[in-house]
Amino acid sequence: MHKNSGLYLMGSLPSHHIHLDFKKSIQPYCKTFRIDCKFSLQLGTSPFLYTQLIISTNTLLAQFWKMETTITTEKYMKNWIVIVFWMFSMLLCAQEKTWTLDECMRYAVEHSTKRVKQEAQNEIYKQNRLEAVGGLLPNLNASADGNMSFGRVLDKDTYQYVNKSTLYNEYALSSTLLLFDGFAQLSKAKMEKLNKLKGIQQLQDIKDMVAYETMEIFFNVQYYQGTVKLAIQQLDQSTANLQQVKRMEELGIKAAPDVAELQAKEAEDRYLLTKQKNLLVQEIIRLKEKMNFPVTEDIKTAGYDILLPTDTLRENATDIYQKALSYSPKALASNKSVESTQMAVNVARGRFFPKLSLYGGVNSYFSRMMDGTPYTPFRDQLNTNESYYIGLSLSIPIFNGFSRSAEYKRSKQQLVIVRTEREETLRSLYSDIEQAVADVNGLADEYRQAGKRTESMKIAYQVNQRKYTEGLISVLDLNTSANRLLQAQVEELYTNLKYQMKYKLLNYYKGQAIYN
Repeated sequence: MHKNSGLYLMGSLPSHHIHLDFKKSIQPYCKTFRIDCKFSLQLGTSPFLYTQLIISTNTLLAQFWKMETTITTEKYMKNWIVIVFWMFSMLLCAQEKTWTLDECMRYAVEHSTKRVKQEAQNEIYKQNRLEAVGGLLPNLNASADGNMSFGRVLDKDTYQYVNKSTLYNEYALSSTLLLFDGFAQLSKAKMEKLNKLKGIQQLQDIKDMVAYETMEIFFNVQYYQGTVKLAIQQLDQSTANLQQVKRMEELGIKAAPDVAELQAKEAEDRYLLTKQKNLLVQEIIRLKEKMNFPVTEDIKTAGYDILLPTDTLRENATDIYQKALSYSPKALASNKSVESTQMAVNVARGRFFPKLSLYGGVNSYFSRMMDGTPYTPFRDQLNTNESYYIGLSLSIPIFNGFSRSAEYKRSKQQLVIVRTEREETLRSLYSDIEQAVADVNGLADEYRQAGKRTESMKIAYQVNQRKYTEGLISVLDLNTSANRLLQAQVEELYTNLKYQMKYKLLNYYKGQAIYN
């Protein structure tokens, strides 16, 4: 080994610093053998962390042959390199994944039980469609019959009854084609096709709603993470103020009531921090539940890109609504539901018409006596005994206990229900779009005002701190100023997160995917 040799590795590790210093004395081959392992870790915007491994050897004093010294040194170096790489691998595997908003939404959709159930329902729609289309095609049936008879039979030659044993086989191939049934089967095929298309839109709507609900909880987690940070800052400031007042009390500048008041403020801030941490844990549990995340594993959410509010939107709710009618899963599913129910009415109406079918087939048989009497070969008998038939079947419904009329009336009332539900869905869609536009415009202005308010509160609190130090205001006034600053910071955080969520929702109504 050469002195001060170096090895550099690149890796991704957790956000902490480690310094390992191994010292090993190898006798009698060398005086000292030192390995300095320094992991320089930094978590920033880049997910890759720089790891530096420095391996140095100092003052190798060989007392035996040069070859033996080299071999032994290389042996120890290999062992230490294996140990260092093992530690590196353990740290690499132990790092915790950080979940972004898109990753959370995508995971929630992929593991949603609602999605699984809707996909199963869509498969049912697919099979119903296949069955309905098959009803328009000719059916084809084959049959075979075989029997053996024993006892008295009529002899065709003498017309006398004799005791005989007979083997008989019959084969048939038949087919039936529906010609007319009041277009009931055709309407059923169209109905099942519409149901299939409706299921596709329902599945997309479920995915979007699961993603949006996950986004809401994700932003709740971000909110409570922010309030925890603000509570920590508030507690640190209260602790610093308390320590300052205690020193001033020792100097006779402040009185004991001031210390007691700040102690109460510190206790209140400590309670607030504990409460916010508990609320954060509750929201993380809700997020894991919505995502169907393994209950035994922890989840760590990443931050979000702050979206600064823009100017007031020029689009109005009516324009967005008119465009959304062509791509919104809710609107498309409700339209397909109405069309499907209309086809169900046509199916029920078709039951009143006569049903005309074309049928035909071919038959043949084989028979022989079991007493050894000579018989015609099997193939020859099938050709000789082959027969064909074709015909028309007409079925006219006259009376069946009011079942057809009841089915028809039920389908018409169901159509009224579905049309009403569509109106409710479209009205709700318009209201949601109108509310989203109003929220985005209103929250944009609120966020700008909240930012100005926070800056003003910071300046006011700094001024009040100086005033309190100079004895110009009481400790109650200082605490009031601190609480107002905290409230302003919380409001700014809440307004920004709500703006982010409403802005994404509005873009969804404009046709953008809610998640990548």
